[in-house]
Amino acid sequence: MTTAFGQSTVLGYPRIGANRELKKAVEAYWAGAIDAEALESTAARLRAEVWRTLHDARLDAIPSNTFSYYDQVLDTAVAVGAVPDRFARLGLSALDTYFAMARGVDAEPALELTKWFDTNYHYLVPEITPDTVFTADPAKPLGEYAQARALGITTRPVLVGPATFLLLAKGDDPFARLDDLVEAYAQLLTALAEAGVAWVQLDEPAYVADRTPAEIDALRRAYTRLGELTRRPRIFVATYFGALGDALLALLDTPVEAIGLDLVAGPDNIDRLAAAGPLGGRTIVAGLVDGRNIWRSDLRAAVTAGAIVAGLADHVAVSTSCSLLHVPVDLSAETHLDPTVSERLAFARQKVDEVVLVGRALRDGTTRLPAPLPDTPTAWRNDEVRGRLAALRPTDRQRGDYAVRAARQQERLGLPELPTTTIGSFPQTTELRAARAAHRAGRLTDADYRQRMRAEVEHVIRLQERLGLDVLVHGEPERNDMVQYFGEQLDGFAATEHGWVQSYGSRCVRPPIIYGDVARRTPMTVEWTTYAQSLTSKPVKGMLTGPVTILAWSFVRSDQPLADTADQVALALRDECHDLESAGIRVVQVDEPALRETLPLRRADQRTYLDWAVAAFRLATSGVADGTQIHTHLCYSEFGEVITAIDALDADVTSIEASRSKMEVLADLAAIGYHRGVGPGVWDIHSPRVPPHAEVVEALRRAVAAVAARRLWVNPDCGLKTRGYPEVEASLRHLVAAAAEVRGS
Repeated sequence: MTTAFGQSTVLGYPRIGANRELKKAVEAYWAGAIDAEALESTAARLRAEVWRTLHDARLDAIPSNTFSYYDQVLDTAVAVGAVPDRFARLGLSALDTYFAMARGVDAEPALELTKWFDTNYHYLVPEITPDTVFTADPAKPLGEYAQARALGITTRPVLVGPATFLLLAKGDDPFARLDDLVEAYAQLLTALAEAGVAWVQLDEPAYVADRTPAEIDALRRAYTRLGELTRRPRIFVATYFGALGDALLALLDTPVEAIGLDLVAGPDNIDRLAAAGPLGGRTIVAGLVDGRNIWRSDLRAAVTAGAIVAGLADHVAVSTSCSLLHVPVDLSAETHLDPTVSERLAFARQKVDEVVLVGRALRDGTTRLPAPLPDTPTAWRNDEVRGRLAALRPTDRQRGDYAVRAARQQERLGLPELPTTTIGSFPQTTELRAARAAHRAGRLTDADYRQRMRAEVEHVIRLQERLGLDVLVHGEPERNDMVQYFGEQLDGFAATEHGWVQSYGSRCVRPPIIYGDVARRTPMTVEWTTYAQSLTSKPVKGMLTGPVTILAWSFVRSDQPLADTADQVALALRDECHDLESAGIRVVQVDEPALRETLPLRRADQRTYLDWAVAAFRLATSGVADGTQIHTHLCYSEFGEVITAIDALDADVTSIEASRSKMEVLADLAAIGYHRGVGPGVWDIHSPRVPPHAEVVEALRRAVAAVAARRLWVNPDCGLKTRGYPEVEASLRHLVAAAAEVRGS
């Protein structure tokens, strides 16, 4: 058995399948349409397809255990026995216990869900207590390794590393259980070695963020212990999403055989490596191909950087900067993209080829690399938009005094204490998706499509009126996605047909591509919102996606600063807000769920980001009158880290995910003296369970104890597009009844 690492690898690969086969199979299992055996059959086929793809591309080192039914952090929790007692005692099968942790059941809410570092991927937060009994369960990594071996392919199992796992977990002292957890990892590594595994990959991305000396020492302790095992595979510690910093020296103090460095998001890693001194024969896995964006790599620059690393280390392997989980599967499936755009792109399959090419070029020095791309086409430039941005004044990002705005809005809206609303979308039924698909394919005329969508809007309005909600939404039946919908209507964007990327669990999105200057051609939402408003006397919210989130959930051009692109998007949204207001819409919601997500991992870089992010939102929303109420929405992030920026957005009302975290964000808001409206979510919509009336009342009373009732709104955590109508009606009925009960107490 060879123990050489190899010349080329990737840190992970998309697991959803080229046509989202995993999503369809998992959701069929949840619906009872297939059994566990059928689900595993689909999973086994998808895993085999990935391994064969990587093998046939002549990748030297192939990862395994990167497949997941829901989330890799949850998989690691199972592998180390960190299954909370509240789920273990349900008496379910192992698979159903796993899904109960991910989605919740009637008896128990799910684990908390939050963003994976600064990406749009969501992970499930492990629950670690003093009573957690860590016990190794190597079944999944061993099973995948054995499946690949049966195909004649040797793989490298991947797990989230112990230090990052604890830093991601919920608990007051993340490293109080470090020694116990590391022993579970030791058992896993021993089991892998006994099965013939030569290398194991342990991911430690948490260490590209700022870390205390104690946290860095915990990393050193963990890998010293694991490195000293007499029976183990060779250990590859992978880091990504930025520069490793002082943690590099800690890892070099341990016996690990390979260290992965992201040289795309963390070019400073080269200087850190040069300053570290002798590397002791370790392999450096150089992340030279961008694993997060879809633009073709500058392969000559990658080879140059790789050669510098090769001058510092005895052995260098070329890799993607991070897992390819964050990009679509295969560009060859996109047959309708403008060739001037597609020639500049590389999806996961193409990035594997880039890795192999760079690896060969470093090895033999004679491999021919593709010619660089020509300059950006002048047709992608919009001088009118650039002129508007150059003419902006500071007052274009400012609104009037909040007290004055609040009084005028209340006079105009006449809302009760604890007003009820939803976040925007209502269930996207099979019939709605079929109608949109038929319209795109030309099987449904424009008139018939409009009639079908209007019927759904009227259904949603009547339902909300019947339930007694105070501020309504039109339900967004015409929208395929909260970012893609806008991208398809803005110049400078391109949409894919098959560019799916996993967001969480079975939820997949198709991020649009921002390739040129952004401009609005025509109003994008006014027709649907004004139609909904014509059906009711209650206020209907205009629903827009904010500039930061549009950037975060798109693949963004890399030839100008993000702040410039954000302002271009903001100008388009500013025009849309103005048109909604002119059409009589009294409430406009501009969602920014990605505000925290896009926060740089190093504190030194955060202020610059937050300044331009807040400025872009305010540019989008500051063109309306005082009497027009601006809402924003944020979800599934650690909001305490950006709480002052949330305040600086100056939205009249901020709705925010809070149910899984038990209203923790309210203490952060109180600490900074936040004084505007806030709607902490009282219903976790990412779980299929209907929250009991008493549970919603309890959450709302907890909110009222922290925020004055006159400023408090009552709403779900997020949009309702992934839920079904029966659970939506039942849950909203509980929400409205709870608001009435607390309002009257």
